[in-house]
Amino acid sequence: MLSALILFGCFFLLMFAGVPIAASLGLAGTLSIALAKLGIMAVPTNVYAGIAKYPLLAIPMFVMAGAIFDRSGVAERLLRFTTSIVGRGRGSLAAVTILVAMIIGGISGSGPACTAAVGGVMLGAMMRAGYPPGFAASVTAAAGSTDILIPPSVAFVIYSVLVPSATVPALFVGGIVPGVLACIMLIIPSVLLSLHHDFGVEAADAGRPPFWKSFKEAFWALMAPVLILGGMRTGWFTPTEAAVMAVAYGLVIGVFVYRTLSLRDIHEMLIESAETSAVILIVVGLASVFAWASSTLGIVDPLSRSLVALGGGNPTVVIGILMVFLVVVGMFLDGISIFLIFCPLLIPVAQSFQWDLVWFGVLMTYNIALGQFTPPMAVNLMVSCRLSGAPMEATVRWVAWLLVSMFAGLLLLIAFPGLVLWLPRVLGFM
Repeated sequence: MLSALILFGCFFLLMFAGVPIAASLGLAGTLSIALAKLGIMAVPTNVYAGIAKYPLLAIPMFVMAGAIFDRSGVAERLLRFTTSIVGRGRGSLAAVTILVAMIIGGISGSGPACTAAVGGVMLGAMMRAGYPPGFAASVTAAAGSTDILIPPSVAFVIYSVLVPSATVPALFVGGIVPGVLACIMLIIPSVLLSLHHDFGVEAADAGRPPFWKSFKEAFWALMAPVLILGGMRTGWFTPTEAAVMAVAYGLVIGVFVYRTLSLRDIHEMLIESAETSAVILIVVGLASVFAWASSTLGIVDPLSRSLVALGGGNPTVVIGILMVFLVVVGMFLDGISIFLIFCPLLIPVAQSFQWDLVWFGVLMTYNIALGQFTPPMAVNLMVSCRLSGAPMEATVRWVAWLLVSMFAGLLLLIAFPGLVLWLPRVLGFM
């Protein structure tokens, strides 16, 4: 108990004091190792072991692919294409924003990156059409949060490293139906609120873009998710190789097809991707010290047993407690940190109830998506509020409806695990 208090107490104390997450994890783990006299050389050994994993090679490539598609004008082309299908009028731009974010999610796999890419195009259009800035920021942030579910997802890659029995292809495919479900659950309240408050009336008079022309412009962007998932399904390449193919495909489209990327843009994207990837891998490496300390000190098993006992051994009660816990944690931590810190604690709980670990990983990711747009520390809301100029408090009245609807989708995934597991089984990934 004392070891647990030192480890987690030090971590949360440092985090709330403003110390970066990675440093908080590493310092808390190092302090616990030093006090327990486990050998200080365990620190550099575990940092190296944490990042020396083949699946993690996909992270820099997927980050780079997301940056390429964000800068190559994909969002604008997808906007015209989805508008040609949905049309214009009350609530249509809100629905289009969510649909565009879902498609971009299959390219970038990052909630904040998608929120920035979609928000840069959609927020101005929504506000010009009469949507309040707070509502526009809420819808954009919620839409961007679904991207952590839709492949390629960096969070799924991290989870597969921590839980080897849950493979990357199975997680990628298992996230498709929940990702689409989350988008549907967001579209419903967005459109209903727009209809009730007459949002988007100013856009109703604008003409609908021609379908075939907009489809031709968006075709190459729409093929990116097909290339990534189709290549893995046919066995042409592994998930790590798929990330490299996504980068190559994005460069060809941006430079030769859309002709929107210059050498200067590519240079800037390489720097940006290297910095983002370095941050992620530093978190992974230092979190490995924290995880090793918690495991070696015997903290994980007692806490896991306590969680099971807290629910009285009832799997429904336990899963409810875990989901609420993850939503609350998701308000303050990013998805990668949550996986690295809490997977060693939660996976034994899942195994004790014999839950499928692919299903459980998707549920964890869905909860993290909820946390990404739950005030007060929602990272996606911070991005969309900055772009729209809306204060965070102006989003609360709208975000609440989106959270309730998306939470209903979570209940469906818990009640019907087949929504997650059916597609991976059909495609032969499980």
